[in-house]
Amino acid sequence: MTGSPTPVSAELRAAAARLTASGIDSARRDAEWLLAHVLGIDVGRLVLVDRIDDAPTRAFRAAVDLRAQRIPLQHIVGTAAFGPVELAVGPGVFIPRPETEHLLEWAVERLGAASGPATAADFCSGSGALAIGIAAMSPGTRVMAVEADEDALVWLRRNVADAATPVGSRVEVIAADVTDPTQMAQLIPAGSVSVLVTNPPYVPLDAVVGPEVAHDPARAVFGGVDGMSVIAPMVPVIARTLAPGGVVGIEHDDTTAEHVVACLRAHGDFEEVTRHTDLTDRPRFVTARRRQPGSAGRGMAG
Repeated sequence: MTGSPTPVSAELRAAAARLTASGIDSARRDAEWLLAHVLGIDVGRLVLVDRIDDAPTRAFRAAVDLRAQRIPLQHIVGTAAFGPVELAVGPGVFIPRPETEHLLEWAVERLGAASGPATAADFCSGSGALAIGIAAMSPGTRVMAVEADEDALVWLRRNVADAATPVGSRVEVIAADVTDPTQMAQLIPAGSVSVLVTNPPYVPLDAVVGPEVAHDPARAVFGGVDGMSVIAPMVPVIARTLAPGGVVGIEHDDTTAEHVVACLRAHGDFEEVTRHTDLTDRPRFVTARRRQPGSAGRGMAG
């Protein structure tokens, strides 16, 4: 025998209380997203639903149980929103974070200032968040999404294939190690990219991370003892890949901005090396421009 339909407001209150007790700051928002997922509706339409039947109530409570165990919301619903795109994510690939959207916006702005069609690249592409986001927001731009990890490549190829045709058709997936200059030289012509972005593994090994991060692949999160084990060897490859005057944006740990700045300046081919912070004023990414031939260099811009 089935029971009476359950009031949505009561279910959301109970779920939010349980998630708050589990240490989740975004408890109410997560509860709403889980219920919308179970009901197959947009979260904005929850206000139109007064009660839910037994089956969706059980499914919702089961989803809340998973979230209370600190399983990422995105793994439960199977997708992650990033800028204007929705990406399929799950075990084996890094979940894109909202903070990286600042790097996306920077890249799109730089591409918008370019004269004529441009080529962009996304190193350590993972799910394809930056690559697909750039293609969606910068019509006409061709994007190379470079990823080495086989598990991540499965998600990257899926997301490119699932993207709207005008977007996905402009994203080329390249299976390669961005720290291997020989391999990269064989796959991407020198000086062929105008704007390059990367959200590489950058968390120092001794950093304390949240419970959800444990569900991301460690190889996509940690960047060696100092957080620079991928960034440092990638810098010469970036210099070779960028056209003269081309720009790069590198996301980094909030403790390693100075290391990234020093690495770019020490290489010698970069100028206008600039730190950027996010909305909470935390160091988020560093940008630089590849010198034009004969440029005397302008060093640190911020």
